[in-house]
Amino acid sequence: MKASKEWDVVIVGGGMVGASFALALRSTRLRVLLIESVSPDSASQPSFDERTTALGNGSKQIFESLGVWPAMAAVSSPIRAIHVSDAGRFGVARLDAREQGVHAFGYVVPNRVIGRALWSALRETPNVTLAVPAQVKGATLRDDAVFLDVVTDVSGERVTERIRTAVAVAADGAGSVLRACAGIEATVEDYEQVAIVVNAATERPNNGEAFERFTAAGPLAVLPVTGGGYTVVWAVAPARAAELVALDENTFAAELLNAFGWRAGRWTKIGRRNTYPLVLSRAAETVAGRVVLIGNAAQALHPVAGQGFNLGLRDAATLAEMLAGAAADPDFTELLGRFAAWRAEDRSGVTRFTDGLVKLFGNDTPGIGLVRNFGLLLFDLSPAAKRALSRVSWGFAGRMPRLARGLPLE
Repeated sequence: MKASKEWDVVIVGGGMVGASFALALRSTRLRVLLIESVSPDSASQPSFDERTTALGNGSKQIFESLGVWPAMAAVSSPIRAIHVSDAGRFGVARLDAREQGVHAFGYVVPNRVIGRALWSALRETPNVTLAVPAQVKGATLRDDAVFLDVVTDVSGERVTERIRTAVAVAADGAGSVLRACAGIEATVEDYEQVAIVVNAATERPNNGEAFERFTAAGPLAVLPVTGGGYTVVWAVAPARAAELVALDENTFAAELLNAFGWRAGRWTKIGRRNTYPLVLSRAAETVAGRVVLIGNAAQALHPVAGQGFNLGLRDAATLAEMLAGAAADPDFTELLGRFAAWRAEDRSGVTRFTDGLVKLFGNDTPGIGLVRNFGLLLFDLSPAAKRALSRVSWGFAGRMPRLARGLPLE
């Protein structure tokens, strides 16, 4: 094992949240190391796959502040209207961005585009060193530092190196290795659903309208993408997902039409179908000593309301702001404790919101469906309720991080 190298911040995981956090630190004097096991350009990179992400307006502003939004804007699709319905029942709710005084509720961007924009900028960031491919195999937490055992491939030979860092940031997803090394427990609730994600086209252009349809099998989201088509996120039981994925294109289109209805017109083209298991993962704590969790390492959510990445990006922007504002010799225990407290309300609020939606609309108790539908109707008639929901993508945390307000870190 090679001798230890020293860093101010080591980030484990270079997906969308980890890469965004690393980029946010470029205006600081911090020495940053970003460790990622899979090249961002690889087809096997799980963070930058075929999926799309619905960026809330706060997330768009963060990317604007980081200077990467121009690289995403041309292929982003604004969400100008949202239609919510409960399959087989009369209740619907509609939101229009113009009525809320905004250009859009959010923007749908392909994950691969987000990944390219972030990593292209990172490669030109002097204070961030990129270790790719590399993996963390172990960690030792001390009062004054974290020691990480990192395995890299050097000329075909696997080399283990021990590095020292003042702060170690876990951004390595719901199965976080660094979280486990830090001894932080995580509870995992299986929704017993699988998301089928597919890009599809219909006989009518999307006009910037997004749909959330709650069915007996699970929620079905249909989001506008550039070119006039949609990305579909269809949550169903695992056995049903296997059946749907095995169907030919025309039969799958017919099944989708039967579940979703005619609001988008007839489905004319179905792309490649990918599946992802759906669980709710929550870390018991977000800080242990000098290890801090952000993104899916802290909380991995059901995609029902498209809030998971937006929540993780606020984690990243907040932590970057706090580290940038730290004194020359900061008390990291106190600083990371304040970070955990600051993020607790947003984290708890968004988690309860998304989990509550899944369970409310998945509840088949007699009479609950009627209550839900009257609730949707009342919501549709309430301007105040619509204003409140239109602000969800900004979070539940009160004060927003500086990057989300278009301000520099310091």
